[in-house]
Amino acid sequence: MMNRYRKFSLSVAASISILMASLSVPQRLIGQESPSTPVSKVERKNKAPLSRDILRVNLPRPVEAKLKNGLTVLIAEDHRFPAVSVQLQIGAAGALFEPANLAGLASVTAQMLREGTKSRTSKQIAEEADKLGASFGAGAEFGSSVTTFGASGLSDNFDSWFSLALEVLLHPTFPAGELDNLKQRLRVQLRQQRAAPNFLVSERFYRAVYGAHPAAIVSATAASVDSLTPEILANWHRERYVPQNAILGFAGNVRATELIPKLEKWLAGWTPSGLQEALPANAAPSTERKIYLVDRPNSVQTTIALGNIAIDRRSPDYIPMVVMNHLFGGGPAARLFLNLREEKGYTYGVYSDFTAVRYAGPWRAGGNMRTEVTAAAVNEFFNEIRRIREEKVSDAELADTKRAITARFALSLEQPTGVLAFAMVRKTYGFPADYWDTYPAKITAVTADDVQRVARKYLNPDKMQLVAVGDVNKIKSALERYGPIEVYDSSGNLAPISKTVE
Repeated sequence: MMNRYRKFSLSVAASISILMASLSVPQRLIGQESPSTPVSKVERKNKAPLSRDILRVNLPRPVEAKLKNGLTVLIAEDHRFPAVSVQLQIGAAGALFEPANLAGLASVTAQMLREGTKSRTSKQIAEEADKLGASFGAGAEFGSSVTTFGASGLSDNFDSWFSLALEVLLHPTFPAGELDNLKQRLRVQLRQQRAAPNFLVSERFYRAVYGAHPAAIVSATAASVDSLTPEILANWHRERYVPQNAILGFAGNVRATELIPKLEKWLAGWTPSGLQEALPANAAPSTERKIYLVDRPNSVQTTIALGNIAIDRRSPDYIPMVVMNHLFGGGPAARLFLNLREEKGYTYGVYSDFTAVRYAGPWRAGGNMRTEVTAAAVNEFFNEIRRIREEKVSDAELADTKRAITARFALSLEQPTGVLAFAMVRKTYGFPADYWDTYPAKITAVTADDVQRVARKYLNPDKMQLVAVGDVNKIKSALERYGPIEVYDSSGNLAPISKTVE
């Protein structure tokens, strides 16, 4: 995807990654390539020491302030290390709000921020950032309502590098020459992604489940990239990069009492507007199963994705869905992996996940299978879906799943940036102050009945949308029994269904 093309420094990329993951922004590519690795023979003895105590959490509360221009500020002080991380999310500036003919506008605008300002060229920006030991960058995921901006550096020279970051954020000039260079790189990348099965399955899956909803778009096109001009980017920046829809977070060696007055001064020129974030209506779940095949002639594997629209982040079913999904396909100890990888040897890895943001997103499962086992693999997907719907999970399996989730949550609290990201999620969705403190207890309280209930509600095998990317001549007949089929070529065009050749 376009927003992944620019390589930020590791510290900023990690900061943005934590924030985006915490916001449950859609991860658009499914599956991993399948090397010729033998089926794992790992023997699980279940002898690791276990604690049955509920994880007790008391997260430090960031200092919260509202600046005069409407910007929300969160400051998580942590004086253990001489470093500061900055995370900014700007609502109503994400790809979800792009004009239909300008896909990629939000991402390209974000990428162009550091390519020149009113007082510095891109080279001067890079040199100054290197001299200060700072890093920063921005991104705008397809399907997201926000643009994110991250920066990091040492606390000793925080004022200097943060001033540079603000210049990049608020005063870009979008030089025509730099834009032309970026567009040239993007055209190449757009052609290259058409050869990647994970992109093709993602493109078709999101169009299948979202329909006319703007989250169906996962990539720019050559035409939309060609249409972008410095003036269009500048207008988007001026209209969408506004403080009243933004949350600015700091984590590290800063003091709120000193920082807030500085922010009032530094950001006095960032003026609000009347723009409010108005999300499009939710996509409705599909009511019947349908099969989409993307032809990739001579492919030695089939990349599969299946699922349907499920919940948004505020849903009361979110916590049970976390447990159900982790048990079903959340990792190498989950049912999907143990069945299709460990027992059957159909794949190197197979997983499930679900997208829950400010609008309802899909639950999905997928992975890469050897072409000759495509039919058998799809059958096992549906077998596992039926099993989790029809049979209650055992006490032991449920307990192991909940312990794994709470342990992973505990590990995420080790870094100040993780704690800040959780605080920003809480603010974004209006959750109560103790939301994350009580998260482990809420996970622990999920019952087998809860798991079965949400599985029955959101994992209906008769309504799943199934996408398979592979050699159509070898897989079409195997998938015809699952529902009506549409065939597409690798350019995304509907293709005629020819007679299958076995």
